[in-house]
Amino acid sequence: MIRREFFNASTILGAALASSMLAGCASMAPEHVRPEPATAPVFDPDYRPDGEVVASQMSYRDWFPDPRLTALIASALEKNRDLLAATARIEQARARYRIQDSRELPAIVATGGATRTRQPLGVNPALDTGDVEGAPASVTSNRFDVGVGVSAFELDFWGRLASLSEAARAEYLATVAAQRAFYLSLIADTATTYFEIVETEEQVALAEATAESRREGLRIAQLRLESGVTSALPYRQAETLLTQAEQQLASEQLALARLRNQLAVLVGGTVPEGLPEGLTLTAQDDNRRLAAGLPSDLLLVRPDIIAAEEQLRAARANIGAARAAFFPTISLTGNAGLSSSSLDGLFAEDSLGWSFGPSISLPIFDWGAREADLDLAQALEVEQVANYDRTVQAAFREVNDALAGRRFLAQQVETLRRAVAAQERIARVARLRYREGVGTYLEVLDAERNLFNAQQQLLATERAWLQNRATLFVALGGGFGTVFRND
Repeated sequence: MIRREFFNASTILGAALASSMLAGCASMAPEHVRPEPATAPVFDPDYRPDGEVVASQMSYRDWFPDPRLTALIASALEKNRDLLAATARIEQARARYRIQDSRELPAIVATGGATRTRQPLGVNPALDTGDVEGAPASVTSNRFDVGVGVSAFELDFWGRLASLSEAARAEYLATVAAQRAFYLSLIADTATTYFEIVETEEQVALAEATAESRREGLRIAQLRLESGVTSALPYRQAETLLTQAEQQLASEQLALARLRNQLAVLVGGTVPEGLPEGLTLTAQDDNRRLAAGLPSDLLLVRPDIIAAEEQLRAARANIGAARAAFFPTISLTGNAGLSSSSLDGLFAEDSLGWSFGPSISLPIFDWGAREADLDLAQALEVEQVANYDRTVQAAFREVNDALAGRRFLAQQVETLRRAVAAQERIARVARLRYREGVGTYLEVLDAERNLFNAQQQLLATERAWLQNRATLFVALGGGFGTVFRND
């Protein structure tokens, strides 16, 4: 029966705590409303934003045709140190949210103990010295206790703890979105660096072939000089052409070494071995077109925008906590348990005891600290609204820039390909005219230089077009729907 009474008392205590919690939790935070984006309702139609492929529903493996690039991206997503740090920040934010969320519930503590006490009698000195035969010098007593209790649990009548918990949750979700934003930016950075490497490798090959061709031209010019067919001027001009090609070759080789070092950092320190063969710049061409959709679609698929909105949500929740601080803090302490001087009597009828007591703390004067806290929270909300608007506008600009690049860079590539073909014909005619003695070597010099410059410019523009293609994929939230897909 005593056990039944003990558990009935505990049940009453738990019910009192639950009813107290249900009575409160009225949030004083402003209602969260997504700010109206300060952008145009549609993307510029001159950039042809229409397309058949939705970026946010694709994985990077589906978008990039180069198997070597996709393997490098996979290595970066697995080993990049900055991404690992961003992932660790998610775990930190999750732990902070769990800590704050746990404060909305009472911490119930079970206790148990045993005490043995020896106390002198101190009544008759004769008894203390043992002068009276058979009289004890001290008394020994025992005490056994067991129980459960709640200590200083705050009843959240004004929603302060709920607001703090909501703020911690929003911070956690913002950290998750920030990690996803870095995930996508890492894809773009790896692709951009890879395309620069491919271009530079082709620039090196072009410079080597040009230098070899000009060595042959210098050899022929030397033979013509030695045979008296020409003067020393054509020979010196051929020599100048060769030195220009050799200087360009050394410059491209230096750039290639630096780009490979940069790629190694992106993929985690070491470029994996056994990678598949990559594609040339021209072979990377893909006729698929990404659909830009509407600017409002970016609010749902761009993780950086989602992170900015969660930061705004956290700022508004902190306003609710700052407002609730102006109201009294009500705390509850309660416990119930059994106590006895003997272990056998611990569950006796008269061993049950309990206590239950609320306390209230009413703020009266704090030299303006609470007003300053509220002002700070409101100012932070204004800042987060501005940050959200800025993030949306930046995302809108990135998409518009990439759409414009898709159109105009493609036109440049097509024009430069025609220009290279024309320069090749000019160079061929100039060399033929020089061999036949009709033209001068200055014509050959100009034709060779113009051809080399056109070929270099074509490679650089093809690389820029591919980089823009990767940028548009990420700017439209490419891979967002499959961020954590194990592919």
